[in-house]
Amino acid sequence: MSSSDEITRKDAATITETLIVGGGASGLAAAWELARHGQAVTLLEQASQPGGNIRSLREDDWQIEIGPNTLMVKPPLYELLRELDLDDEAIFAGEAGKKRYIAKGGRMHALPTHPLQAPFNSLIGAASWLRILREPWVKPQAAHEETLAEFVERRLGRNILDYLVDPFVSGVYAGDPHRLSVEAAMPRLHALEREHGSLIRGGLATMRKARRQAKEHPPAMPREWRGKLISFADGIRTLTDRLAERIASAPHAAIHCDRPVRQVTREEGRWQVTDAQGRHWQAERLVLATPAHVSARLLAPVDPLLAEPLDEIVYPPVASVALGFPPGLVAHPLDGFGVLIPRREKRRTLGALFSSTLFPGRAPAGHKLITAFIGGRQDPEALEMNDAELVRQVQNDLADLLGIEGQPIWHRVNRWPEAIPQYELGHLARMERLDRALEHHPGLSLIGNWRGGIAVGDCLENGRALAEQIRSAARNGG
Repeated sequence: MSSSDEITRKDAATITETLIVGGGASGLAAAWELARHGQAVTLLEQASQPGGNIRSLREDDWQIEIGPNTLMVKPPLYELLRELDLDDEAIFAGEAGKKRYIAKGGRMHALPTHPLQAPFNSLIGAASWLRILREPWVKPQAAHEETLAEFVERRLGRNILDYLVDPFVSGVYAGDPHRLSVEAAMPRLHALEREHGSLIRGGLATMRKARRQAKEHPPAMPREWRGKLISFADGIRTLTDRLAERIASAPHAAIHCDRPVRQVTREEGRWQVTDAQGRHWQAERLVLATPAHVSARLLAPVDPLLAEPLDEIVYPPVASVALGFPPGLVAHPLDGFGVLIPRREKRRTLGALFSSTLFPGRAPAGHKLITAFIGGRQDPEALEMNDAELVRQVQNDLADLLGIEGQPIWHRVNRWPEAIPQYELGHLARMERLDRALEHHPGLSLIGNWRGGIAVGDCLENGRALAEQIRSAARNGG
């Protein structure tokens, strides 16, 4: 897997054009974009295999995702799948996956799947509809940086915050809407108010613009792919495995696993990296595609101004609890994507995915697989429970909602002590401080899900975009 362009010197330092530290979605996407254009690139990954938080596990006839569970298809992802010859291997979530449930008052309430259903939805209620209808006349944004909770309550009211936004934030970020910055965490939502003065007016204008652009410039992917949730027969790790295979087979690229990085320095116009095994690496350009706190630790000796804003990013702990049930023990048909549980419901479980509904082959025939999540920014103490306690807590939280009668015959608990980066108040200011510090360190790039979106698709897009910037700088002698 070593590159023909790498030169081993007498001091045992290995030289390459671009060195990437971190083999998650961001690092792999950047490495692939460079490798497929013939650039010399080396990727170091601390784990025994690339993929970062993307891990798929099969035990007998049960299959779970330990990290992200689905991929949302947008044109950039579709293009990548075609490059990797994975478009024919993707499997779509079932039609039931379009349905989402939210718990309220001890019952499951389905979100409307069509605008005409919305006025009659039990989650919203008459009082909230009156508040929504007044939204276009609510004054635009406050002068200070707002939390997501402040923004939503100001424009749409407390009920929408508690029963729609709070569970959504728990499900996506494992976060707290009273801490997240609306501008950083949901920039499109914030932009609707800034540009149109109203979420409703902005939403309507955005839909009209999207329809017009779709007619003038149709997306370069088949209609049946648009906005769909996908996975693969062997799980999402199929994507990261294929990326790693293609990178490793490129003529000027290499991937080295089991290579945690111990030190980063800059000497004689090159970036110097030392791994835990004492091997030295040199590169003109260095990309740290690692969690914010890891990048902070590596960069603190180089420049504290680089490390400080990264160190301020919070990663709360989260556990995923997969429960497998035999036929007849779950009364609910699990006819949807899953259920989110607002904090007002006084249950510790954040939500659950109906994994055996989403994709085939996730459970033995006739069995049900549910993947629940617990912990997060609002309940980090949950991870102080042992595995058996977590399983009991999740089962107790879901039993009445899903009609569970009996014990699971299979379970798996996976813990992420530092799970998802939180784009909390001050996040954009932190990024500005980081960018100013980066100006003094030519050839250094930082990337990860702590900036530009936490979804796998965001990381893939951002990684490829960074690689194109690196290629452009190299062409221009930068």
